[in-house]
Amino acid sequence: MGFPEPFRVGFVVKRYPRYSETFIVREILAHEEAGLNVEIFSLRPPNDGHFQELIGRVRARANFLYTPVGGLLPERLPGTTLTASHFWGTLRQAGEVLPGLWAALGGVGPVEARDLYQALHLALQVRSKKIHHLHATFASDAATVARLAARFADIPYSVTARAKDIFHKSADLDDLRSKFSDAAAVITISDYHVQYLRDTFGPLADRVQRIYNGLDLEEFPYSPPDQRAAVILAVGRLVPKKGFDDLISACVLLAERGRQFQCRIIGAGPLWQELDAQIDRLNLRSRVGLVGPLPQQAIIEEMRNAAVLAAPCVIDKEGDRDGLPNVIQEALALGTPVVSTDVTGIPEVVRDGETGLQVPQHDPPALAAAIDRLLQNRDLRVQLAAGGRRLIEAEFDIRRNTQKRRAIFQAGHEAGAEVVQGVA
Repeated sequence: MGFPEPFRVGFVVKRYPRYSETFIVREILAHEEAGLNVEIFSLRPPNDGHFQELIGRVRARANFLYTPVGGLLPERLPGTTLTASHFWGTLRQAGEVLPGLWAALGGVGPVEARDLYQALHLALQVRSKKIHHLHATFASDAATVARLAARFADIPYSVTARAKDIFHKSADLDDLRSKFSDAAAVITISDYHVQYLRDTFGPLADRVQRIYNGLDLEEFPYSPPDQRAAVILAVGRLVPKKGFDDLISACVLLAERGRQFQCRIIGAGPLWQELDAQIDRLNLRSRVGLVGPLPQQAIIEEMRNAAVLAAPCVIDKEGDRDGLPNVIQEALALGTPVVSTDVTGIPEVVRDGETGLQVPQHDPPALAAAIDRLLQNRDLRVQLAAGGRRLIEAEFDIRRNTQKRRAIFQAGHEAGAEVVQGVA
């Protein structure tokens, strides 16, 4: 490899920054706190209108492998397009800098021109910035480009497999096999994910490692929920897999029982109009509100004041599903009891009767009954909140969990260096 210290890792993301991906920002911040040198590489422009304040604490430089309109030419003005001359010019430049490029190209398999072009640019930056290891934050587009760039620059890469990138019906299993085969390490975020990957990919997934996402526990101080108002909180993108339509239906049942409560749904997304119309149709305007996106600190305050966090996650018709929603861990850390479903890795955290209440997906009556239990039973709220906080402290401390990831990054680099020395 021949790279000098300090050890440097490039994080490859599809879009940066992204409002909903605070878990990636938190991971980068924890690595930086521990002294890791990080560079961020974004494949697409941001498309959110709001950004979390956590972004401002990241020291890592963000490198953009795109232009905002029509093409992938980071060195050119917006509005230009990728032409054959641009592509072959970049390929010639890369061939001069990356001595093994021509041989490496022979084994890449079918690949989109856009992905190859970005991978060439990323490989050039790997060399110029002396990056030792690339990490793809998802197993989809980010891993496509990271895998190729790592191959061209002759460094290892790793990948985290999370949710839509492996569960959605559009996931290409042959493509994932190539990514996992070439990766120095494959990380995933729950035991459910590990078993799913092993069932799907067989022995190829034997070395998949589960490392939970983490929280800075100082950022999420615990307080018991015994004196909280009857507020039901939900947080997430307004997309089918969040199950917010089931939550609104459950609120009708609570209202019919004569319960006094407020339900606040924080987030933005394509289902806004549909959910808003459902609220109107069910005459819940005085009880249920779509709040829109909020900064992280404001969400934390909302959680600290809520009696219940509802996370009625479902598997949508496309097969997409949440892996292990970070909002659940955040609520448990703060002492907010959680009602959620039996989907993917959620039961590993929402352990029924121990750290929260679990209901079947697509079951508004069961969801309403569980929420009602918590609203009516202060002692149960306190009991579950205490159990939830203990679990978060034991399994989701971000400093411990990112240390495990850094060990994986370092091991991949050292293994690659040993191979090079052995050949020499």
